[in-house]
Amino acid sequence: MAQSKGTNISPDLIAEAVKRVMATLGDGSGDSDATIVVTEKLDAGKDYPLGSKRPDLVRSASGLSLDDITLDKVVDGKISFDDVKIRPATLEYQAQIGESAKRPRIAANLRRAAEMTRIPDERVLEMYNSLRPYRSTKQELLDIAEELESKYSARICAEFVREAVDVYEKRGRLKQ
Repeated sequence: MAQSKGTNISPDLIAEAVKRVMATLGDGSGDSDATIVVTEKLDAGKDYPLGSKRPDLVRSASGLSLDDITLDKVVDGKISFDDVKIRPATLEYQAQIGESAKRPRIAANLRRAAEMTRIPDERVLEMYNSLRPYRSTKQELLDIAEELESKYSARICAEFVREAVDVYEKRGRLKQ
């Protein structure tokens, strides 16, 4: 048991901390915040459904595999919400499968979702509410688009918001 300023730290706690840091850094068990790392191009015919045909590629945001996530571990409190969040690379793999199945809109939606994994949940909900008709001015929505692009590297999402601004402006759905 390691000690730090009078506090005992278990080896399990250290191992969990290292695992989460490595997942965040993008060591292959997780992704960094700004980039999506994929190792191969997938095909719907041979790789779909991903969870059963390529479970080796499916990891949670904290780096857990599908086999690591069990109901018993959830009940015992060994699995947290972050342990079941999806990883951006998994969404990219799903987007590749969508493209190979000639479903470009699904692929685009999955890539937008991958970007959204970098945005805190609370902020996503705030942005969602701001995008409802008559809730925001043109400038407020453009500011959100800029935030998405500059703060979260979410270029696809930012473009989506800018498109919404154009549509809302044409249809008179902006807050005055």
